[in-house]
Amino acid sequence: MKTLAEELQTKPFTLAMSSGFFGFFAHAGMLSALVESDLRPARIVGSSAGALVGGCYAAGLSCPQIKELLFGLTRADFWDPRPGFGLLAGRRMDELLRVSLPAHTFDDLTVPFACSVWRLRTFRTEVIADGDLPRALRASAAFPGLFQPVRLQGSRYLDGGIADRPGFAPLVDGERTLYHHLAVSYLKAPSRPGVITLDLGEFPRLGPFRLEQGVEAWRIARERTLRRLES
Repeated sequence: MKTLAEELQTKPFTLAMSSGFFGFFAHAGMLSALVESDLRPARIVGSSAGALVGGCYAAGLSCPQIKELLFGLTRADFWDPRPGFGLLAGRRMDELLRVSLPAHTFDDLTVPFACSVWRLRTFRTEVIADGDLPRALRASAAFPGLFQPVRLQGSRYLDGGIADRPGFAPLVDGERTLYHHLAVSYLKAPSRPGVITLDLGEFPRLGPFRLEQGVEAWRIARERTLRRLES
């Protein structure tokens, strides 16, 4: 039988990464293990935390650069409470992304990328694959109650994980996909034709007041992915 690494090497694959609050540390560790193993996705899709990491990589940040960005992240980098429908205005997050990302539009990405968002007016999931990248990433990761809605293309949007936790909305039927599922005890990983699910188990609990646990989540995800690739 083939190992997971051998299976992924046979044909190009899309990487899908799920939402999961502050799960971007685990996504980044997993992605680092893939790239170390010379398994680079041909396309990336995701929602919320998955969109943030996928967008950073697609914009041209290397895995070591993403690691450096996350390990240096402090609450002050994105903490800007303002009155509104959500605690944080998101302006500092916007500044952080614009300073950190080598590309600011989907047209300038080094890897094709799309993310899911949730449109307030229609209560439906939509896919963003063009326009302003930092704004799209902020919209996809605008966790309800924490971040205020993001205005994008004339409408207001919230976290793509509201109705598309796996980040599958941008996928086409049968698309060959490796899906990194951030495990939640009450949610099973979805099954879909063409999708290989990578469930690495649970990680340390993270949040705006527990960022220090992110380093450990990154390390665990990387090590578990490297082992899984050889299984």
